[in-house]
Amino acid sequence: MDDFPAGSVWLVGAGPGDPDLLTRKAERLIAAADIVFHDALVGPDILALIPDATERASVGKRSGRHSKDQATIDGLIVAAARAGRRVVRLKGGDPSIFGRSTEEIDACRAAGVPVRICPGITAASAAAASGTISLTLRGLARRLTLVTAHLREGEALSLDWSALAAPDAMLAVYMGRAAAPVIARQLVAAGMPPETPVMIAVNVSLPNERLLTGRLDALSFLTRTIGDKDPALLLIGDAIGARRADGALAPEVSEVSAFNAD
Repeated sequence: MDDFPAGSVWLVGAGPGDPDLLTRKAERLIAAADIVFHDALVGPDILALIPDATERASVGKRSGRHSKDQATIDGLIVAAARAGRRVVRLKGGDPSIFGRSTEEIDACRAAGVPVRICPGITAASAAAASGTISLTLRGLARRLTLVTAHLREGEALSLDWSALAAPDAMLAVYMGRAAAPVIARQLVAAGMPPETPVMIAVNVSLPNERLLTGRLDALSFLTRTIGDKDPALLLIGDAIGARRADGALAPEVSEVSAFNAD
């Protein structure tokens, strides 16, 4: 393949989990790889697309449960490419959105290994699609801000809360379940109204997907209904509360009565 010679690396976005949301290019690269290093969040239906003859290696990292540190992963990718193999590093969502792609790109370049990126659908886009809402909306959401609440152990969550609480913004918080009480409290303190609509998307695009909607001041309560192992994305902003022309909520979205459970 002209774009995937032996001894090269592709960082491939696996999307949110539904194999139908995988790009055609991603599927082609997976089929051509000699070895696939994949994340923990890459689901079995996507892993099933890896040919039987292709070696696969799990290098998954979940909160508090890292199978391999980043330096080790970098070394494995580089070693495989130097051995003349076509290497796919398969990442959930999009590699360039909280995907630690920079470290792996730098490691490849330092070793003289060609590396490229195949983008994937990120969880925020998939969650909005599942909830039949728009991440941007004229008059309500003129900006979209993506942040992560994932921290190193012992770190405090330090963000520009005033900017995140802007009235014309949609906020997408990746890995925000554990920090939900802090997020809600800080946003309200920065001026975001307590009644601001929120949506929590759990296992986005998968058969066991759940979409929970409510108010910002109920965010802490809503996240308590989610299992510790279920990946979740928080969407916060007035555009979530926009109704269809008939006034109904988007299908399959359950509205939760607002109350402050803290």
